[in-house]
Amino acid sequence: MAVMENLFLQSPSTTALLGTVGILLVLYIFFPNFDHQRKEPPGPRPLPVVGNLLQLDLKSLHSSLYELSKKYGSVFTVCFGPQKMVVLAGYKTVKQALVNYGVEFGDRLINPVGKELGGSRILFANGELWKEMRRFALSNLRDYGMGKKAAEEKIIEEIQYLLQEFESHEGKPFSVTKSINYAVSNIISAIIYGSRFDYSDAQFQQMVNRANETIQLSGTPSVQLFNLYPWLFQWARNKMQLCKNVAENRKQMKLLIKRLQETLNVEMCRGFVDSFLAHKRKLEDSGMTESYYTIEILVTTVGNLFAAGTDTTGTTLRWGLLFMAKYPHIQDQVQEELSRVVGSRQVRAEDRMILPFTDAVIHETQRLANILPIALPHVTTTDVTFQGFFIKKGTPVIPLLTSVLWDETEWEKPQVFNPAHFLDKDGKFVKRDAFMPFSAGRRACLGESLARMELFLFFTSLLQRFRFTPPPGVKEEELDLTPALGFTLMPMPQDLCAVSHEGF
Repeated sequence: MAVMENLFLQSPSTTALLGTVGILLVLYIFFPNFDHQRKEPPGPRPLPVVGNLLQLDLKSLHSSLYELSKKYGSVFTVCFGPQKMVVLAGYKTVKQALVNYGVEFGDRLINPVGKELGGSRILFANGELWKEMRRFALSNLRDYGMGKKAAEEKIIEEIQYLLQEFESHEGKPFSVTKSINYAVSNIISAIIYGSRFDYSDAQFQQMVNRANETIQLSGTPSVQLFNLYPWLFQWARNKMQLCKNVAENRKQMKLLIKRLQETLNVEMCRGFVDSFLAHKRKLEDSGMTESYYTIEILVTTVGNLFAAGTDTTGTTLRWGLLFMAKYPHIQDQVQEELSRVVGSRQVRAEDRMILPFTDAVIHETQRLANILPIALPHVTTTDVTFQGFFIKKGTPVIPLLTSVLWDETEWEKPQVFNPAHFLDKDGKFVKRDAFMPFSAGRRACLGESLARMELFLFFTSLLQRFRFTPPPGVKEEELDLTPALGFTLMPMPQDLCAVSHEGF
């Protein structure tokens, strides 16, 4: 009662002041866009606590956001529970934000899952730490051949092991998943550690399988909900398994790093880990004890590189083989071109220029498979007015890569596997600006050059040696192109036959 009495006994000036504050508060809450310069992106009306979650399909989030973009435009707001996020859709908008406004949209959103993944030093980091680790990684990965001749030799060596693995099935149905993942993982392993692993190595198998599973778990609904309500979903089964996988792989990587540390020769570095350790020793010898070059940061960085260097390229290759089995007439054209232009010799990276149809098929596989439909969320570094909308500093931003690779204004048949998207009327390969599977700007995939080389050499070598078909009794049209649930879109588990060509 005393409180109520005090309220009614306020002086007229105080009452007027409170009334003015009340009116301003109402205006702020209900009319946030009355100032055109601070007009925020539109979006569906959120509900308390859950935001727009009831309007989203967490099993196919990219599809839900893509549909919303058709209603609300290329820049719109969605509330993921209590978290307001801005979604960027369409090639022109995504490119403008990530390239033209690269600084303003340049930071990474560090969410609860990112923290569980070790506060990643390349994927989930900002500021000087991110700049230093990305600079060091790019410089040293190039030194060990990423995208260069040295990497090509590593890939060609690995191809021989993969061909033997496929050959061992003697044309009978089998799952290509593990052998492709092991082969691709061995390329990044050779660059990181300085050596490859045998496919039968149990520890290597576990490390690869856990890394792939972790990426898939990151996209499951329960883990997405953990990002929004960590206090409520911290004990979710998928989240617990993700944490277990990360802990086990960190433990294994520490052992590998320790062995390299014990045999380190700073004058003859074998790979990325050696270079990191050598630089760490150099800083310590100069008296610098506080730096980013610690074993913990090394383990997390290696984990980032290992997982990213395995999952996306391996998944794209699996889609490529599935598309070939699904569309045999396209496989015929690839194999005809390979036979006519290259023959039986080993395909080299430089052959890309003389294999336009094959190159177009690989690009179309990346476009339609759309394996990374949503780029890792960014966050604005400052207040920014973008396409007439005001976006506050610190706002999470989602670049919707699906909307770029399937942009109806950029692609003639966006939902169809059509290599002609990358060919001119004379059959020559054509680069397309809207081809953006590696994202763009300062947060673009740092392993793009290596991934492009791997995809080309693995795909062409497999198509030279084998014809890929559905299992006996299964028709091409029965092969399922529905992606499996996960952060990246991988094919559903299904067997294929790899039938050797005559003459090999």
